[in-house]
Amino acid sequence: MKRGISTLNVLPRWIIVFIDLVVYSLSALVGYLLRLNFIVENLYAYNFFRGVIIFTIAGLISSLITRSFAGIIRYTGIQDTLRVLYACLLTLVIALGVNSISENAIPYSIAAIAFFVSVVVLTSYRLVVKELFAFYRTIPKVSKKIIIFGAGQSGMITKQLLDNDTSTNVKVIGFLEDNPRKIGNVLSGVRIYSARNDFEKVVIKNNPSELIIATTNMSLDRKNELVDQCLEFGIKVSTVPSADQWIGGEFGIDQIHEVKIEDLLGRNPISLKNKYVNQELSGKSILITGAAGSIGSELVRQIVRYNPSKLILLDQSESGLFEIENEIRGLRSLGETLVCFVADVTNRERLKRLFSQYKPEFVFHAAAYKHVPMMEINVPEAIECNLMGTRNLADLSVEHDVKKFVMISTDKAVNPTSVMGATKRAAEIYVQSLNNLLSEIEADSPTRFITTRFGNVLGSNGSVIPIFQKQIQRGGPITVTHPDITRYFMTIPEACSLVLEAGVMGNGGEIFVFDMGKSIKIVELAKRMIQLSGLKEGKEIDIVFTGLRPGEKLYEELLDDKENTMSTHHPKIMIAKVRSLDFSKVKSHYSDLETLIYSTPSSGDDLDMKMVKILKTLIQEYRSKESKFTMLDR
Repeated sequence: MKRGISTLNVLPRWIIVFIDLVVYSLSALVGYLLRLNFIVENLYAYNFFRGVIIFTIAGLISSLITRSFAGIIRYTGIQDTLRVLYACLLTLVIALGVNSISENAIPYSIAAIAFFVSVVVLTSYRLVVKELFAFYRTIPKVSKKIIIFGAGQSGMITKQLLDNDTSTNVKVIGFLEDNPRKIGNVLSGVRIYSARNDFEKVVIKNNPSELIIATTNMSLDRKNELVDQCLEFGIKVSTVPSADQWIGGEFGIDQIHEVKIEDLLGRNPISLKNKYVNQELSGKSILITGAAGSIGSELVRQIVRYNPSKLILLDQSESGLFEIENEIRGLRSLGETLVCFVADVTNRERLKRLFSQYKPEFVFHAAAYKHVPMMEINVPEAIECNLMGTRNLADLSVEHDVKKFVMISTDKAVNPTSVMGATKRAAEIYVQSLNNLLSEIEADSPTRFITTRFGNVLGSNGSVIPIFQKQIQRGGPITVTHPDITRYFMTIPEACSLVLEAGVMGNGGEIFVFDMGKSIKIVELAKRMIQLSGLKEGKEIDIVFTGLRPGEKLYEELLDDKENTMSTHHPKIMIAKVRSLDFSKVKSHYSDLETLIYSTPSSGDDLDMKMVKILKTLIQEYRSKESKFTMLDR
């Protein structure tokens, strides 16, 4: 019954016409019965059958003329009622007209009685249907039961949203809390239970299908513990955003989303707030390279809030630039403030035109080739982009008196085992040694170079999480290179906050290192993602170990074996004390690499070996792993 009503949309009009004709027929019959005092024998004497047919045909004609069947019954209003009344009046007129032509076709008195009966029945049945639908909508249609963790303001708002949203068909069966002062109380008509002591009892008794985390002051460890409990019982876990993330300042039902692996990784977020960021960036001309990438695009989103005078987005990907430009312009009107500059950082002449035309005061350098296995077999491209591109930008920054140059590096630059990591370390060395040279020449050098180092960012293009998600969607298997491999993780917004913090904090020559918490085993990450997808490892989806890829480390590091750190004003941000190199020597190595890239006739493995050999001379700690270049370390 419920299923039939719930799936009912709009009745076909022919059915409504048929029902109306039945009503007209029965009304005429009732008219005869009332007029003849229910003496059935007299019906035949009055030829009632002819009268019923006449009144029914008259009803059909009037229905077609007035379109009394056209309204949606469950939404019957005053207009629909008036339309029925007009149809009944027209039916009476037609019936009486026929009676005047053919004497006693249907007696006047019977036609009048039939008119009143038809008006009452036709309007009544429509109103009854309308009320039935209304009643049905008020009946609790619980398709799933929900528990809310957090009996605070967010929890109460979440319950109200669920109660008022008729499309959700859910029932909140209780709140869970860790705060002992709230446990045992009632909030919005629902009892508050102890999350630690009553969880299993509440779950077994009520069999909920979903738990919504509606609190913002929950530690990462506690969130993981709660998610593990839910997964054990097969309960889906969702979360609500914090108040500062509510769309338009309001919280909507569509903002409740399933807990993602990103919500459970890393550590409790580090707050990076510097009151001088706005002061430093506001009204400035700012260049962001690699602006279409994961880090670069987030830098654009954050920097635009500080109202720069000019924001120049540089990338070689026209499609990527188009997307980020549309996104930013959709958020605010920027006019000529936002400039998209399609260029390759290796094209020095193109970069010259950019610096001459827009005169950037800050440069945030995020452009780079980053995929380790890919760069291991494309050495010239890695060197050209990551080294020569960085050099081009750094040299032009000095020529045009850029205030600060912030380079975005990676933990793979520490004790590098890959070409990609080595090129990023070589880029670090170049900007640091250049900064040192400028400081020696002029104590108050107009251009200062700053480097930031961090690990993997969650959800970036080509990172492990999107890859695992696609593999799960395909039904597996999930491929992991080694059972012991670990990585550090941080969110993209957090990484970019660090970059901005460094840009303001740095005085030149520093390598800022972020405390990234504890590293995570990739195989455990894969297992967790399988669980969150509602699947079972080994039964519904497998994990396959494929072996370490060329240049890949088992463990990432944030500091070299010989590096120490200095503290900053923020307990989670440190400055790496690295060995300094003479700029002339660094420049000489760069020149040798440049000659090999642009002038040497050799190619293939021979060229790659020559280039990597120079890199290993420049970076003494560079030791290749799982690579053809390991022979150079012997």
